[in-house]
Amino acid sequence: MADKITTQELMDAGVHFGHLTRKWNPKMAEYIFMENNGIHIIDLNKTLKCLEEATFALKNIVRSGRKIMFVATKKQAKDIVSEEATRLNMPFVTERWLGGMLTNFATIRKSLKKLAQIEKMMKDEAYDNLTKKEKLMMTREKAKLQKQLGGISDLNRLPAALFVIDVKREHIAVAEAQKLNIPVFAMVDTNSDPSVVDFPIPANDDAFKSISLILKYVGKGIEEGLMERKKDKEDAGQKKEEEEKRKVDEVVEQ
Repeated sequence: MADKITTQELMDAGVHFGHLTRKWNPKMAEYIFMENNGIHIIDLNKTLKCLEEATFALKNIVRSGRKIMFVATKKQAKDIVSEEATRLNMPFVTERWLGGMLTNFATIRKSLKKLAQIEKMMKDEAYDNLTKKEKLMMTREKAKLQKQLGGISDLNRLPAALFVIDVKREHIAVAEAQKLNIPVFAMVDTNSDPSVVDFPIPANDDAFKSISLILKYVGKGIEEGLMERKKDKEDAGQKKEEEEKRKVDEVVEQ
């Protein structure tokens, strides 16, 4: 497992800062340590425990060869999410969540296919023979699809889990995942409902430092899961090779 994170690191990143007390969601009560100057302070011991549990579960999901979709459309989370998801080769959504992205995945796949076709066409020699207007229309169509679906262009089946930053903002994504029984992992602030997700991580979901620290820790766990999967496949290949060699030796001896 990745080097354990400390409460001091969480505190330095401002993970403990919740929302104004009047904006709280009572369901977050068990994760709140105290109130200070009208702001709720998150219990970082609970954050640590939840973070460890979530990371362990995510690690096992990727070790089994499945994908995790990252969802974060808020400004302060976009860059770090797209960067980390790209590094891990995982799908992500950082622009507007398109309704039906999970529940109507067949339609989304058609759009992904269209994007792939346009990209292929633009590399073809026939593209040079198109008029300036046709090229412009194709470029615009590609840019539009790329912006909406670029982060999930390699997704050929539904993800095994969602990792969400701000469940209140991404409520449509969470609702779609619930409908399809796709587990949801999420950073939940004091104004959120933790009961709508399977693995809530109580944390400040508004500050870049807080989002970055949590995401990078989770990313390390996922990376370990990917490395272990690679090793599992190598070991399985070696075992198969040894088994085949043993069979050949048996035939030769006979």
